Amino acid sequence: MIRIEKATVIFNRGTPDENVALRNLSLSVKEHDFITIIGSNGAGKTTLFNLIAGSARPEQGRIHIGERDVTRDPEYKRARYIGRIFQNPLLGTASRMALEDNMIIASRKGFKGLRFSLNRAKREFFKEQLSTLQMNLESRLKDNAGLLSGGQRQALTLLMMVLAKPALILLDEHTAALDPKNAQVVLDLTTHYIKEYHLTAMMVTHNMSHAIKYGNRLLMMDKGEIIYDVEGEEKEKLTVEKLVERFHRIRHETFENDEVLLSNDE
Repeated sequence: MIRIEKATVIFNRGTPDENVALRNLSLSVKEHDFITIIGSNGAGKTTLFNLIAGSARPEQGRIHIGERDVTRDPEYKRARYIGRIFQNPLLGTASRMALEDNMIIASRKGFKGLRFSLNRAKREFFKEQLSTLQMNLESRLKDNAGLLSGGQRQALTLLMMVLAKPALILLDEHTAALDPKNAQVVLDLTTHYIKEYHLTAMMVTHNMSHAIKYGNRLLMMDKGEIIYDVEGEEKEKLTVEKLVERFHRIRHETFENDEVLLSNDE
């Protein structure tokens, strides 16, 4: 479904602040994959999402979604089939618009021919969908989204994204700013929607337990590269301890290889 071929992203090239955010990165994502992504700060996780979404351009490499080469497509074009949720729950909804207005915009994106208007049938559909969140939002269609809690807004953002029928969803630490109870609610809704609507999903998380528990595939990133890619039975047997051990072993091997390269250069 997604194919990234040897993509490199460099910020502030030619300055003292030059940063290679992604380094010759290749990745294939299959349809219906649910991939969790871990890595330390600065590993390139968010830049990878920006690359896929179109808000970051590669200096070299190609990006394909399906059969289409989208390397030069702007972000607004890719937004037609890519949904994204950020860490900040305020970013996914319009605070000064009513819930029903937020939802009609999301629905209009997903359903061809849907007129930009509300009627009784659409309101009943929205109420039905909101009831699945189990947050009593179905009775608050007229309330502005700004009146909701962070957990409610993130759950609403998730529902709106699903209504837009994306081919791919990018979840960028979408529960990190929530308290543990609401974070679990949003995670449960996430897995429900991914399974119910057969979505392809990628989820960045700093929680190693979540990275192991959720999804069918796990990527570990470091210094702009994917250093570990695991799925199937091997992923099922992972523990946090094994994952940490793997990370340190790979970094140690990389450090030793770098030393060999430097000595050969000399």
